[in-house]
Amino acid sequence: LLVSSLVGKDRIIFATKEDHETPSSAELVADDPDDPYEEQGLILPNGDINWNCPCLGGMASGPCGEQFKSAFSCFHYSTEEIKGSDCVDQFRAMQECMQKYPDLYPQEDENDEKSSKDLEAASLEGSAAKEEKGSS
Repeated sequence: LLVSSLVGKDRIIFATKEDHETPSSAELVADDPDDPYEEQGLILPNGDINWNCPCLGGMASGPCGEQFKSAFSCFHYSTEEIKGSDCVDQFRAMQECMQKYPDLYPQEDENDEKSSKDLEAASLEGSAAKEEKGSS
């Protein structure tokens, strides 16, 4: 006798000793390389982003999923000399969204935040310096 019930998001199945003694009738299916849900890494063979990749940790489907997709897409397809430097607005929108959900998106502590702001400032200063050099 198999009993199945749903508790929260988990499904609990109880099986008897007899259930375990019966040979399985499950069949293994060969991997289909054209299956869009198959694990193919972050970037699909055609160069598109695989939003189902577990490596994204669910970021593409959370409450800030659209902002994440916008920022990540911008960065991925950026052709700027400093890749992603044209995506500041998208990353800012993503960060503002994440700040509304501190339980889901823990913020860096003050020291880490200062370090990342310093890196961002240094990056922007570096790009400004390159532009000035190139125009003289």
